[in-house]
Amino acid sequence: MSGPEFCPSPRRIRRGAALTLVFATVLATAAATNALPREGEAEHPRALAVHPAGATVVQEAVARAAAEAVAEGKSGAKAAEEVVSRSGDRWGAVYDQQEYEKFQQALDGEYTGVGLWARRSGDGRVEVYKVQPGGPADRAGIRAGDRLHAIDGRVIDDRPVTDVVALLRGKDRTTVALGLERAGRDWTRTLTRTTLSTESVTVQKLKGGAVMIKVAAFTRGSGARVREAVRAAPGGAGVLLDLRGNAGGLVTEAVAAASAFLDGGLVATYDMRGKQRALHADPGGDTERPVVALVDGGTMSAAELVTGALKDRGRAVTVGSRTFGKGSVQMPSTLPDGSVAELTVGHYRTPSGQSVDGQGITPDLAADEGAEEQAQSVLSGLGTGS
Repeated sequence: MSGPEFCPSPRRIRRGAALTLVFATVLATAAATNALPREGEAEHPRALAVHPAGATVVQEAVARAAAEAVAEGKSGAKAAEEVVSRSGDRWGAVYDQQEYEKFQQALDGEYTGVGLWARRSGDGRVEVYKVQPGGPADRAGIRAGDRLHAIDGRVIDDRPVTDVVALLRGKDRTTVALGLERAGRDWTRTLTRTTLSTESVTVQKLKGGAVMIKVAAFTRGSGARVREAVRAAPGGAGVLLDLRGNAGGLVTEAVAAASAFLDGGLVATYDMRGKQRALHADPGGDTERPVVALVDGGTMSAAELVTGALKDRGRAVTVGSRTFGKGSVQMPSTLPDGSVAELTVGHYRTPSGQSVDGQGITPDLAADEGAEEQAQSVLSGLGTGS
């Protein structure tokens, strides 16, 4: 998924790394947090051995290493990171206090930056993909398609987009100089970073009265906004639920979004420290109007949870390409120096019992080029709800 100053490819976050949300974001980086009801706050692939007392072996080792490091006057976060790196936990992550605050801010749908989306273009250059209306980049006249070749005087052509994102982000009211190119003309703009809000749910009217609900990430409140959008749609009109590039977010919000199309019932099951648990939809959702879910390889974790629930329960026809396959559960723990370690403790399954982790979800209709048009055609063929 694309997001302000976020890169579209998943990437694991370690202490000191950019908190670029795999919304391609704090979410789009592959440390997309997927909070489960209070006990667990994130999903990530790969299970760990579970200690009989409840804590994983790695959790205990991380806590012990951090405590010993702090007692010796060293960095607890660094010691914890070393343990996580050796553990084999693919999505295990350690955040210092400032990073974790940014992570939580992103889950609230906010970030500090200049209001632009960056991506690697077909010719290998870093370009502006989208500009947030009213943000610093927009006010400076920067437009989608502009080439971004330098930040604060540093050439970025050969740097990963995640590094570019890290340079764009920063503290509120600090400045950043962008080297830009448009139609052969080079110029520099110095922008002041500010705290901006992202719109995780957008609604667009389609031909024939149907609506497309695009969910870019499951930030706080997004589930309620999906439900409101469904209720506001014309009676019987079909819904195209666009989850492409959605790297996940909060599982509670994903369940709320699925509830917009279900009248209670199972959304997913998951194991947490060896115990099987279930997530259920709220009652009262719209079970009549036609729904098509549009997915791709960037549809991850919490977004896969929604996809699996609607697909397995026959509530939506899924169109697109196989989803990412990120369906494991993490829980955060605070270390002695205030840093936070998030480690994998389990996995979830769709209502039919399918494991998502490492496999993804195969859509009912495979489509790559022109997937959106095909999805609209399928939705049109489903008719209207009764």
